[in-house]
Amino acid sequence: MSDNAAHVLRDARRLVIKVGSTLVTNEGKGLDQQAIGEWCRQMGALVRDGREVIMVSSGAIAEGMKRLGWSTRPHEIHELQAAAAVGQMGLAQIYESSLREHGLGSAQVLLTHADLADRERYLNARSTLLTLLQHGVLPVINENDTVVNDEIKFGDNDTLGALVANLVDADALIILTDQKGLYSADPRRDPSATFVHQARAGDPKLEDMAGGAGSSLGKGGMITKILAAKRAAGSGASTVIAWGRETDVLLRLAHGEAIGTLLVAPTQKQQARKQWMVDHLQLRGSVTIDAGALVKLSLEGKSLLPIGMTAVQGDFSRGDVIAIRAADGREMARGLANYASAEARLLCRKPSTDIETLLGYVAEPEMVHRDNLVLLALAT
Repeated sequence: MSDNAAHVLRDARRLVIKVGSTLVTNEGKGLDQQAIGEWCRQMGALVRDGREVIMVSSGAIAEGMKRLGWSTRPHEIHELQAAAAVGQMGLAQIYESSLREHGLGSAQVLLTHADLADRERYLNARSTLLTLLQHGVLPVINENDTVVNDEIKFGDNDTLGALVANLVDADALIILTDQKGLYSADPRRDPSATFVHQARAGDPKLEDMAGGAGSSLGKGGMITKILAAKRAAGSGASTVIAWGRETDVLLRLAHGEAIGTLLVAPTQKQQARKQWMVDHLQLRGSVTIDAGALVKLSLEGKSLLPIGMTAVQGDFSRGDVIAIRAADGREMARGLANYASAEARLLCRKPSTDIETLLGYVAEPEMVHRDNLVLLALAT
């Protein structure tokens, strides 16, 4: 790992850590309490070091199979869902007790791809996770395999880890697996295969290198990890793929040590997020702001509050990218709307303290948070 790349993980403050079924369940023999305890110990040290950590853990179906006495993974959807329901109990319990031993609160969060595809549910999930982190609670995330067919048939937690990294604007995604990392070819078939220490996330050549099958327990393989790294890079998060049973793997990675395969995001986090908003060709609506709000946005780097809005145009939903316009109609910025257009019209010129009275609830005190806002022009 080059000195330039080492800082990617050394400087990362918000980490998403994904661990696979084979590691969590000790090759399918039930939950490996010692291994989970070790990762929890390391995560506790990372939190004390000022990092924010989210865990994405596989293992519910494998643990459920063990508790139900099944030696082979079933094919029927209802049986997989039953195994997930049984196994999730043990998975949540062991993380809760292990994290508590190291002074950390924990929360179980079950997500589906549908949760992250729907704009409003996406923002709700994001708000929940960020609030948990603010309160020093470590979220443990798994797919909600109990109720959704697609995740069991086609999904994998590598993809979920990348989606969560995008969701919370993580600095890095760490995928712990039962392999050391990526090789240029399958070393079991090609003795000339070389280990890939570092590459650019999204490089098409990586997908050719990784095209192998996964273990019998999990649904993934190296290819899903490469594709997850490509997805995470879309929001500026770099990815490392490493052997989960390496001694103090998380702590050593966080100190910049060269372990596993590092796939560096070509675009920095803020640049990637803001470029995505700039690239929206079709906007569903806009808000017009007064001169005071324009100064706060463009010169002071503040969020857009409802009191600074003078008018709302179009029909948009919570989570849509909207234009923010000056009084003369110039588009000054873009951002993610925290309220739908009908709600925004009620909030114009009103202080944030009135939101609950006007709407009956408060999603956020801002119409557009500064982290979800990109300036297109400077105020004049």
